[in-house]
Amino acid sequence: MNSHQFEAIINAIDEPAILLDRNYQIVAANNAYMLRYNPSPKGKTCYAISHGYPVPCDQAGETCPLKQSLNSGQRERVLHIHNSAQGREHVDVELTPVTHETTGEIEYFVEVMRTVLPAEKPGKRMLGFSKAFTRMLDLLNRAASSSITVLLQGESGTGKELAAEYLHNHSHRSHKPFVVVECSGLNETLFESELFGHEKGAFTGAINKKPGLVEAAHGGTLFLDEIGDIPLSMQVKLLRLIETHTYRAVGSVIEKQADFRLICASHKSLPEMVQAGTFRKDLYYRISPYPVHLPSLSKRRDDIAQIAEALLKELDSTGQKSLSRSARHWLKQQEYPGNIRQLRNLLERATLLCDGNRVEIRHLSTDTGPDSAHGQLAAAKAAPAEIRTLDAVEQEYLGEVLQHYDGDNRSLADKLGISERTLYRKLSRLGQ
Repeated sequence: MNSHQFEAIINAIDEPAILLDRNYQIVAANNAYMLRYNPSPKGKTCYAISHGYPVPCDQAGETCPLKQSLNSGQRERVLHIHNSAQGREHVDVELTPVTHETTGEIEYFVEVMRTVLPAEKPGKRMLGFSKAFTRMLDLLNRAASSSITVLLQGESGTGKELAAEYLHNHSHRSHKPFVVVECSGLNETLFESELFGHEKGAFTGAINKKPGLVEAAHGGTLFLDEIGDIPLSMQVKLLRLIETHTYRAVGSVIEKQADFRLICASHKSLPEMVQAGTFRKDLYYRISPYPVHLPSLSKRRDDIAQIAEALLKELDSTGQKSLSRSARHWLKQQEYPGNIRQLRNLLERATLLCDGNRVEIRHLSTDTGPDSAHGQLAAAKAAPAEIRTLDAVEQEYLGEVLQHYDGDNRSLADKLGISERTLYRKLSRLGQ
């Protein structure tokens, strides 16, 4: 098969796609790839365009699908962070080997790239490029297109509802409702009525017939937030709903069919609750075929500056405020037992205290004066406690630049006053 035939094949693919040889060189690329990544990619290596690396991904500390496919002889799939015309973004990379028609040896690879979190997408969404975040996103991405029940676990404030919305929005049910059930604070009567609905006169105060949230989620996704708070007496009815996909409204004898994809979340340890007898074992196994742990903010310190800037844009009515470099550094050093919710509270307060356009440490700190213990701690954390090596300072600065720079590596090297090859070497040391 010649190159023109290969080009015709990959141009039939809607997503960005390329044909690679065994040496990582791009033999052909479709229009979608050239528009998003590089207008003239032929003869260049995939790792140079996607990552700005001078060496293949596996030699730069990442998982390389081409290397994996060479070893396995099968299709491989990984989640990578790519440089695109829009900026850095998460990309689901699927690579399929193409064998020689007579020898049967792998000759080429077809690589298809599906953008998971577009760099240019506005609005409230998950953000981050840390390893912990990328591992979590990979699990979500693999489950999104299926109908498997997902259990989201993690501390309060880690963004479990955003993760549930991601699963819904990337599923075949995305055009149908996404319905959230807040399980905390619902007693037995309220929970059953909210979930299944009730008939007129079913109980005192039921003056009208009311459909439940299961009915509202028909065809879409039902998200049970803090499922560990469901009363034990109601868990058996939830189990029956999941097993039979049928339910009855309170006060009704008519059985209805339910059609929804179930996603659950809890900040509590459900296995410990099972051991304590406060959560049914059979229900736990029904809702946990695909557990996903959401990392706390302390495990995602490299993401804090990016998340903070995004939250500030959302909170600032003027649209002009931004964080100073020292403020970003200070935020990265803090502890966040309340995770992203706590970070948001800090920034919301700062927007009220900051009269200008640059948010500084003094606007973020919750101390009551310069001599307070909190103020002293903030100052200590904002200033270096010891002399650091220039190499360490350079690594930190480069990491901060990458959080906010949306251009390509060549233009970044020009701005930094170094050669592109030198930049590649420094990025390789950062694991970028």
